Amino acid sequence: MKAPISLKRPVMRPLSRDKADTLLLLATCTLVLLPHASHLPGWVFPSCLTILIWRGWITFRGNRMPSNWLLVSIALLAMGGVYLTFKSFFGREPGVAMLTLLLTLKLLEMHAKRDLFVALFLSFFLVLASFFNSQSIGTALMTILAVIALLTTQLSFQYTGVVPSLKKRFQFGALILALAGPLTLVLFLLFPRIQGPLWGLPSDAQAGRTGLSETMAPGNIAKLALSDEIAFRVKFKDAVPANSKLYWRGVVLGRYDGRTWTPLQAAGANRRVNIRLRGAPVGYQVTLEPHGHRWLFALEVPQALPIIDDNPAGVTPELQILTTNPINSRVRYNLVSHTDFDLQPNESAAVLRQWLQLPDGFNPRTLEYAARLRSQSSNPVEMIDAVLRFFREQNFRYTLEPPVLGTHSVDEFLFATRAGFCEHYSGAFVVLMRALGIPARVVTGYQGGEMNPADGFLTVRQSDAHAWAEVWLEKSGWVRIDPTAAVAPERVEHNLASVIPRRVLAGLITIDGTNNQLLAPLLKFRQNWDAVTNAWNQWVLNYTPEKQKSFIRSLGFGDVAWPVVIAVMVVLGIAAVAIAILPMMLHQQKRDPVDALYQKFCGRLAQQGLPRHPYEGPRAYRARLTAPDSPLPPEKKAALARFLEHYETVRYGVQRQLSSSALSELKSLLAECR
Repeated sequence: MKAPISLKRPVMRPLSRDKADTLLLLATCTLVLLPHASHLPGWVFPSCLTILIWRGWITFRGNRMPSNWLLVSIALLAMGGVYLTFKSFFGREPGVAMLTLLLTLKLLEMHAKRDLFVALFLSFFLVLASFFNSQSIGTALMTILAVIALLTTQLSFQYTGVVPSLKKRFQFGALILALAGPLTLVLFLLFPRIQGPLWGLPSDAQAGRTGLSETMAPGNIAKLALSDEIAFRVKFKDAVPANSKLYWRGVVLGRYDGRTWTPLQAAGANRRVNIRLRGAPVGYQVTLEPHGHRWLFALEVPQALPIIDDNPAGVTPELQILTTNPINSRVRYNLVSHTDFDLQPNESAAVLRQWLQLPDGFNPRTLEYAARLRSQSSNPVEMIDAVLRFFREQNFRYTLEPPVLGTHSVDEFLFATRAGFCEHYSGAFVVLMRALGIPARVVTGYQGGEMNPADGFLTVRQSDAHAWAEVWLEKSGWVRIDPTAAVAPERVEHNLASVIPRRVLAGLITIDGTNNQLLAPLLKFRQNWDAVTNAWNQWVLNYTPEKQKSFIRSLGFGDVAWPVVIAVMVVLGIAAVAIAILPMMLHQQKRDPVDALYQKFCGRLAQQGLPRHPYEGPRAYRARLTAPDSPLPPEKKAALARFLEHYETVRYGVQRQLSSSALSELKSLLAECR
């Protein structure tokens, strides 16, 4: 007969402590590397993940570690890959890539406890390096979780004897981090602030910047319309103007080569800007995200230049506001603007000729159409109205996916495809105006914005990027003409989402007029999250040296003298540490004086090479110390025996209440044991 088949499941043996601690370290390192996954080259994170899985398999199976020659080969390949990717070993991005690879490779050659701490300290540095790419709330929360995991792992390696459960170790790690909170707050508020990034090289300054550029070609701004990234936020001090008035002026373009628009360098000569302002002014504050260029965005047109610490601003005759240095960190500035104005009504003929230039050999049909219009009327206003009427009546479409245009791009757009985004309409309009003899130029910036009812800030995103035209008219000067409004007036009167669906929640869901009500909870969630993010930016990330000085003055210090500030920081730091530690000290259990003397006794003998075994009680310990084969002299044996006998009587006797005389006698006997 065949033996009966057992249906019992195999019993899983619990992992040994070394294996459990190593797997915990691998999980912690994975958590540390996750924030870098989206910023590392495509091959680095999968390589690190493969090494971590390999190391976990070795630990779980109990296999031998790889040989040194294999590790050296892998390390050389990894460093070669870094060099081929970045063409250098120096800089922020190659440095972080090398550190991630070195951390995972270090896990393959751990042989001593020291190697464990090397891996932990590398992990702490990589946690800090995650702020190179992002300082968002999400990154901060991930950092807190990673630090708690690292502290939990470090505690796990340092326990001797019985090890608490993983939950209790995690809670202990969180408690350690929480105890550092008060001191961290004091250092954040009072430690001298440094303007600009603490780490970075010049080559890193433009890394990861998105937004408008100094050139415009068909399709450039349409790509930005797909981005939900925030360009800047605005807090109005007065009533918010209508959406059709919210033109945030950026870059002025005047040179055209047949396809691409670029700034007209000759137009930047030293000339006085003549502006006639009308109507009530609008006060507001702009919080501009870093974009790596020198221009600032302002509502047309500001009364005065904004003031930015350590980065003075100037203005060109085209009313383009430029800073001395690129905007590589978040800045905040105050402005007062007028939305009703006359700009340069007395412009000279020599300057106006610069805004009439067109390249030879391009767009013959457009030039022919302009000639027909000029033959019908010589009035600039009537010719402008005729062109706008042409846009409205000839079935032009506003789209993010226009057909590809060839050499004569304006001809093809006006008379063939008739589908485009704002750069198509503004560029073609300016070409037509110049062909009609009307000075014209392209202005790029942002139009509109989304008011967030949660915090009252107007959020302007990259998807609000826009291009419009300006024409010069006698007595009026430069007048804004937005040809997009002739085709898609909703884009200017409301926002882009009224014409083209806008993405929500990282592009997973889009909103338009049909599903706006259904997704109202999601929209409200996004608005609340934007408000929280804005508060984080305003109060944490934008805590500048000037804000720090204002805070110190609010404490009662008139002149900010840094020696005094440092002294206050030290005093408050000590107070913060005391606030964190004193409650623990007050609730700490008092140590039994008898046990303290016994531990001191055992410690002395351990130094002499006779330690007490964990399983030995006082009587068994005494028997071993006074045994005939004990190396101690008879006098020392007698003194040790008297101490242990008296300790046993005091600790385990019938009368458990400790008297001062019994404690004094025990101290005297301990003195005899020296």
